[in-house]
Amino acid sequence: MTVKKWEDPKYDEYGYTQWHWLVRYRENFKLGERCQIGNFVLIDAYKGVEIGNNAKIGHGAKILSYSSIDGYGNKVVIMENACVGANSVVMPGVKIGKNSIVGALSFVPKETIIPDNEIWFGIPAKFVKKINQQNK
Repeated sequence: MTVKKWEDPKYDEYGYTQWHWLVRYRENFKLGERCQIGNFVLIDAYKGVEIGNNAKIGHGAKILSYSSIDGYGNKVVIMENACVGANSVVMPGVKIGKNSIVGALSFVPKETIIPDNEIWFGIPAKFVKKINQQNK
């Protein structure tokens, strides 16, 4: 699916968008242009979440800048053209590099740094392979 005309999300009083994803602490959330975010995504931006241009977040994913389990929080950065697969969980302090992919159903532990042009997946997510940019 290609987004033909970029449209900023509109939020209701609870933080839900017209596309049925939720942002908590919107004041700490920065969203690039032409992003595609699936239904039922939760973005908890308490400590900050930044999503770059053209990023894609699959249905049901959770992007968490704060963990109530251990009280740890840190900004999450998802760089331009990165993809997070459906139903994945991204924990606080994670950085996902440009053009990188996190496979569906993955768990990315806190403070993980995923370099540019890599594919990671699993529980916990681990490096799988480099993306060959010449064939992209």
